[in-house]
Amino acid sequence: MNNSRNSMEVPEAKAAMDRFKTEVASELGINLKEGYNGDLTSREAGSIGGEMVRRMIKRQEEQMK
Repeated sequence: MNNSRNSMEVPEAKAAMDRFKTEVASELGINLKEGYNGDLTSREAGSIGGEMVRRMIKRQEEQMK
């Protein structure tokens, strides 16, 4: 059993999250490549993650209305 913090319960969710991350990065003007992106600055990586969270919260709030 994989106890990694970053594991997904639903395997299909990983592909969806990767597409979402790529979409957000593209909209922010940050170039992501397949696989390892260790050349990103902390600011770039944080801006992608932060925007993903903002959008997920917004979607959830809209669904709760």
